[in-house]
Amino acid sequence: MILSEGYFYHIKDDYFSTVNEETLMSNHENGGYRPHYFAVKDSPISDIFWMIPVSSQYAKYKALHDKMIEKYKRCTKIVLGKCGGKDAAYLIQNAFPITADYLDHIHTLQGRPLTLHTTTANTVINCLHNNLRLHNKGIRLFFTDIDRLHKLMEEHLKDAAAD
Repeated sequence: MILSEGYFYHIKDDYFSTVNEETLMSNHENGGYRPHYFAVKDSPISDIFWMIPVSSQYAKYKALHDKMIEKYKRCTKIVLGKCGGKDAAYLIQNAFPITADYLDHIHTLQGRPLTLHTTTANTVINCLHNNLRLHNKGIRLFFTDIDRLHKLMEEHLKDAAAD
């Protein structure tokens, strides 16, 4: 499967068992797949993408977002927007790296791949890249051990290339 920035994907359970990371959000919700992982291309390694969970629990995350705005005058950990025409929260703080072979399928709406409005997509991407820069300076903004997961994905790509 081709992985492209700006689309939503379902992720195989294999990824979650392979990385064995308790801080990742569940791949299943209410008995079904969590269909909302938004893909953002990794800058240094083009075969690695960042998956950003999208939550329909808008009110919950809006309250957290607003608290951060009040305290810090900005919020780059949660982006509020729409997904498929509904209010949604893009959880930058829960982002994690992945490779295309861990994808199950692209998420569709009315038979067409679901994308994100350009303005919201740019905000999500900019917040992710900003938080990754801050992370590289030692500021902890992600719940997951993204360094360990990124190394696992790099090793996975090397192993696949050797085969």
